Amino acid sequence: MTTAQLSAAELQRRLRAAARDVRRDESMARHVQFRVGGPADLLVIPRSAAELQAVMTLLFAEGIQPIVLGLGSNVLIGDRGIRGIVVKVGKGLDHVQIDGATVVAEAGAALPALAMRTAQHGLAGLEFAAGIPGSVGGGVIMNAGAHGHAMDEIVDAVDVLTPEGFRRLTRDEMGFGYRTCVLQQLHWVVASVTLVLRTEDPATIRARLDTWLTHRGATQPIGPPSSGCVFRNPPGDHAGRLIDLAGGKGAATGGARVSTLHANYIINEGGATAADVLTLAEQIRQRVREHSGVTLDLEVKLLGEF
Repeated sequence: MTTAQLSAAELQRRLRAAARDVRRDESMARHVQFRVGGPADLLVIPRSAAELQAVMTLLFAEGIQPIVLGLGSNVLIGDRGIRGIVVKVGKGLDHVQIDGATVVAEAGAALPALAMRTAQHGLAGLEFAAGIPGSVGGGVIMNAGAHGHAMDEIVDAVDVLTPEGFRRLTRDEMGFGYRTCVLQQLHWVVASVTLVLRTEDPATIRARLDTWLTHRGATQPIGPPSSGCVFRNPPGDHAGRLIDLAGGKGAATGGARVSTLHANYIINEGGATAADVLTLAEQIRQRVREHSGVTLDLEVKLLGEF
């Protein structure tokens, strides 16, 4: 049966056979850290590696490209939602194995928890991620970083699901760059990541981790819903600095406001819509362009219909 012949009812039936948790018209605001976004036609939540493989094997076979979501940071979902299928990788796909200085983490493992756990084992190199509210899979795809460090420093290999089955990509094959890698173009699905850390005194690691967490708490908004940095840093500068110089701190549209603590964050003060956030982001982009001549590029990923 081809994709064109596959009815919505039959697709749902097959997906429910592959994974226990399949939801129709699910509000995506419940699944992203911005707490905004309309419904997805279908949300599939695999609870094991076997379920993830079964779901993706089905979708690949039918030529269907889903949106894959982790912990829901660094994304903005449109108010009209997503026409299609979202696959959420989280609980049940968050197992971690530690063997010496080698760590194998499933894609759904939370970066902050993994940073804490490796620190306790006397493994250094992941402390920078203790304040990044994302998953291992998303962190690799975005080459997430902080404090001058990023995932590409510690990734050894990435196991992905492709239309042809499992494939292991080496660090060199990942094509890492600033907040990017080849998976942003290939749309394969991260199953697990192998990290190589280094041994160090646990107390020293924890002290460094705590210092960075304290700095984050003092310089970035922690409480209100947000999605991390909105704009990419331009070469040789910081988007937050440029927004601040342009008078963008505190600017607001509807329920969305530029943080007064860190100008590269837009927070949801309550009742914000995706349209509010996107409108405010464009206003800030225009302010910076007029003030400094720099055009900021979005770092947050836009998903769905706006």
